[in-house]
Amino acid sequence: MATESFPRPIGTRRRFSALLAATALGVYLLLIVGATTSLTNATAACSTWPTCHAPVDPLSQTELAIAWAHRLTAAVVGLLVATTAIAAVLGNVSSRVQSILVVGALLYVVQIGVGALTATVGPAAIVPGLHLALGLVIFSAVVLALAWDLELATGSDDDAIDSPTPLEELEEDVPTASGRTLPTSRLARARLTAIAYFRMTKPRLMWLLCLVAAAGMALAAGPGLELSTVLATLGGGVLAIGASGTFNHVLERDVDQQMSRTAERPLAVDLIPVRNALAFGLALTVASLALFLTINRLAAALGLAAILFYSVVYTLMLKPNTVQNTVIGGAAGALPALIGWAAVTNEIGMPGLALAGLIFLWTPAHFYNLALAYKDDYARGGFPMMPVVRGETVTRKHILYYIAATLASAIALTWITDLGMLYAVTVVLFGGIFLWAAVRLHFEQTEAAAFRSFHASNAFLGAVLVAVLVDAMAF
Repeated sequence: MATESFPRPIGTRRRFSALLAATALGVYLLLIVGATTSLTNATAACSTWPTCHAPVDPLSQTELAIAWAHRLTAAVVGLLVATTAIAAVLGNVSSRVQSILVVGALLYVVQIGVGALTATVGPAAIVPGLHLALGLVIFSAVVLALAWDLELATGSDDDAIDSPTPLEELEEDVPTASGRTLPTSRLARARLTAIAYFRMTKPRLMWLLCLVAAAGMALAAGPGLELSTVLATLGGGVLAIGASGTFNHVLERDVDQQMSRTAERPLAVDLIPVRNALAFGLALTVASLALFLTINRLAAALGLAAILFYSVVYTLMLKPNTVQNTVIGGAAGALPALIGWAAVTNEIGMPGLALAGLIFLWTPAHFYNLALAYKDDYARGGFPMMPVVRGETVTRKHILYYIAATLASAIALTWITDLGMLYAVTVVLFGGIFLWAAVRLHFEQTEAAAFRSFHASNAFLGAVLVAVLVDAMAF
């Protein structure tokens, strides 16, 4: 990697990547501040441009402060966009990266003009949504430039897997059904069996998916959310997740034996008979639907759809057959948002759909990190995951694509709902951490870096959902 590929003080490729990431986050921060300014009608607090002078009868000091924050943020971000474009033109980058950054900088100038026109003449002077649309295009341009530049700087043309090392040749002590010795004590065997049934329900997924459903309920009901609705929805959700996980264990028991991370699953080592696991899964399904039906039929229908989608569509149809399994399979994680909304309203509304869209777009950015860490394992299992089929370079690039799409969907949630500053600050802060981890992954390209990005994605979604809960319940 060249040490002086860019004009000083940037100098190096890593610093240019950091500048691109900072610019992307700056544009995103401006979009969030702009959305807040529009929703609070703070634009009416300034009647001049470029400075911000209040009219004779200002709306409030808070709205004036928001308007000033928007102007100042726009100035700082404008300097970042200009610096990035100049560094790209003078530095050692590809022509498409240069072109898209120059276009982004020119569009930023246009956006400034649109903002000035809005401030001095009024919102009616421009096409509704033009200012936001330009911001989204600029943000997308910067993220595309970042992804393309990192691909060229850190990527490889041949990093897919053709023939993985068989599990039996690995230097790992992976137990098999025939090699497992069960305890002789009845109590110990009962404890082992109970743990096995618990593991089949995939408890690690429950906290996050329940948080998704809770956020959907909070958006729908606000501070008037009833405890009985919360308990029935989350209880039905936990049982539905347990049923889906159990059916997944049953259907993948043979493949699990080929993968080191799943070779110890209860059905892979014949710790639980298949018929017992099926009965357990069916019992959880019935119990889940019974709880959902105490709320309304739509919630029950969506709960059943979630179980069937994950167990049949994802596990049997998508996961073993298409490289887009993670993308399409994101619908399974998005359904709890609709369940939470429907549990309160008995319908499917735009805020619930917007939250579901955020989860859907976040899923590939999240799971591709795990696919990178377990690339060889998935290859042994015969799953056409993105790193296996198209390589690590393409996968890392797609992580950035989906991070950008996730952040854009978070803006949509801001516009559709009345979420406040806590949500905005949380999205920017944890979105920045997630983006930083993804950029480091490009340079480090290790299992540890993939897990760091994976945990950053979990932290992002967990924090955003908590912020949604707090802001929504504080309406």
